[in-house]
Amino acid sequence: MNYQEINKALLTGDTSATVLPQLAKLNNLQFVFNADFGLTDLPLEPGLIMIRGPRQYGKTTWLQQKIFQTIDEYGPGSALYINGDSIKDRWHFAEELSNIANAFPRKVCCKRLFIDEITAINDWEKAIKSIIDQGILDNVLIVTTGSKARDLRRGTERLPGRKGKLSRTSYIFTPISYKQFKDVCGKFFKKETLSAYILTGGAPVAINALAEHNAIPEYITSIISEWILGEMAASGRSRSSLLSLLEQLYKMALSPIGQAKLARESGLANNTVAQGYIEILADLMCVVPSRQYDFNKNHVVYRKECKFHFVNMLMCITWHPKKPRTIQELNNLGVDLSAIYEWAVAQEIWRRACIYEKDIPEQLLFWQTKEHEIDFVVPNEEIFIEVKKGKASPLSFNWFNKIFAKQQLQVINSTSFDSKYITGVTLEDFLLNN
Repeated sequence: MNYQEINKALLTGDTSATVLPQLAKLNNLQFVFNADFGLTDLPLEPGLIMIRGPRQYGKTTWLQQKIFQTIDEYGPGSALYINGDSIKDRWHFAEELSNIANAFPRKVCCKRLFIDEITAINDWEKAIKSIIDQGILDNVLIVTTGSKARDLRRGTERLPGRKGKLSRTSYIFTPISYKQFKDVCGKFFKKETLSAYILTGGAPVAINALAEHNAIPEYITSIISEWILGEMAASGRSRSSLLSLLEQLYKMALSPIGQAKLARESGLANNTVAQGYIEILADLMCVVPSRQYDFNKNHVVYRKECKFHFVNMLMCITWHPKKPRTIQELNNLGVDLSAIYEWAVAQEIWRRACIYEKDIPEQLLFWQTKEHEIDFVVPNEEIFIEVKKGKASPLSFNWFNKIFAKQQLQVINSTSFDSKYITGVTLEDFLLNN
C-alpha cells in the first residue's frame, strides 16, 4: 500500500497487517524488543520531534507501533502517515502536508503525523518551515525519522523556534541495551550472550538472524554496506578511499592519531579530505572521535591527536578486515578482541549519552600523558574508565590517585575487585549497569 491508501485506512481506524506490515512481522520473530532511546511516551502537545538513527535498528517498526497505539487510544484518523521515499520534492511534500492537515477529523482530541525517512526528501526542512509558518499544522504533533543523519541534524538546526514548546525535540535511535538483550534472549545464547550482543551490535534484525542462522547472514551485512556506500557516493566520495580509511581505523584502533597522519596512511589527498569521511561516518552514527581531555583545565583539547571509536558495532563487524560472522569467529579474533571490547564500551557510553541528551554525543573523551593513559573520561559523571581484555589489579593503578585525588577509576577487565578509588568490573557487568 502507498501512504495515501494507508491514510484512507487509518481514517477508518484500520490498523491491520496490510496497513502496518512491520507489526505483523513481529509475530514471526523469535525475539521482540522495546525501543529505549529516551522517548518513552509521545507528548499530547503539538510540535515537531525528530528521530535520527542508523539503518536496521527498528525505527520504522517503532513508528508503526506508535501509529497503532495512537489510533487505538484516540480513535480513527488521530494518526496519519507519510513515507518520505515516495515524495518527489519539497513542493510535493508541502502539498501533501497541507492535504493531510485538512484530512484529520475535527473531533479527534489528538492529532499526530508520522513521517518515515524524511531525509529522503531534498530540502525537506524548507517545506516543514513553510507549512508551520502558515499555521497549517498548529495542532498537530509531527514525528519524523531518518537515516541520513547529516541531513536530519542540519535540517533541525535550520528550524529554530518551529518545534513547538516540547521539552525535547531531537532524539537518536540507539541500539537496545545489553540488559534487555540478556533478559529477552539470554536463555537462548546462554554463556555466549555477551559475544552475541557484541556481534549483532544490539540491532534487533541482526539478533534474530543470528538466532536463526547461527551467523550474521550476508543480506544483513549487505544492507549496512550499501547504506554507508550510498551515503559516501551521494557526497561525492569514493568506495576505495573509504575502504582505505577504514583499514587504518582498524589498524590503529587503540592509538591516538592525527588527521594528517590518517590521511597520509590512507592515501588521501590531505587531512581535510580525511576529515570529510570521518564527519560523514560520525553523522551516520558509526564512528566518533575521542578527544583528549585536560582534567586540570576542565576542557577538551582539540589540537592534539584523537582516537576514532566505532559506536555502531554491527557496522564495525560488517566492515572488519577479518569479517567475523559467527560467535566462534568473533571469539577467535585474538588480539583484535581488545579493540572490539573497547569499541563495545564506546558504543555503550555513546548510547547512554544519546538517551540522556548529553551536549555532544558525537564526541567521546580520553586522558593521556607520556606515562599513562585512560581510555574514557566521563566528566559529567566524574568517572574514568579503563578497558583491559584480560585480568587487571588495583595495584597496577597506584599512580591514578596521585594524579587524580579522590576521583574514581573503573577498570573493565575479566575479574571484579573493589578498592577505595579503583573498581574492577567485567564488561558484562558494565553493560548491565545502565
